[in-house]
Amino acid sequence: MPRRQIVVVKLMEHDEWRAFLLASPRTAKIATVRADGRPHVAPVWFDLDRDDLIFTTWSTTIKARDLRRDSRVSVCVDDEQHAFSFVLIEGTARLSDNLDDVRAWATRIATRYMGRMRAKAYGERNSVPGELLVRVTPARVVGQSGVSD
Repeated sequence: MPRRQIVVVKLMEHDEWRAFLLASPRTAKIATVRADGRPHVAPVWFDLDRDDLIFTTWSTTIKARDLRRDSRVSVCVDDEQHAFSFVLIEGTARLSDNLDDVRAWATRIATRYMGRMRAKAYGERNSVPGELLVRVTPARVVGQSGVSD
């Protein structure tokens, strides 16, 4: 009988998944629950505040409406390059319309994704009434590196 290959999964430790999320400006996929129970997934730019994942969204988007009704959220951030890695976060989201906080985080997020030269303009553009700051507090995090190794 041929010997079966055993796959050993290397899960990320706390510092590893944080480093993965901050290493490069990857897009997070945010999953929310619609009113009828269907899932909704949307890409977002993000940053971390300690272990909380932070992003902004307009107040009338599907994800904002979903999160006002049901704060449960799942997040997936992955590296599509060999050897493939990912971090999955399950948690709850809190929404804030404090424009000072929105501006500060929108500027910080823009620095990651667009560079310092364009960050201030992006922060100002996205800190108007109607824009929300979303703070995802993790309840469960799973990260795996080297999926294809």
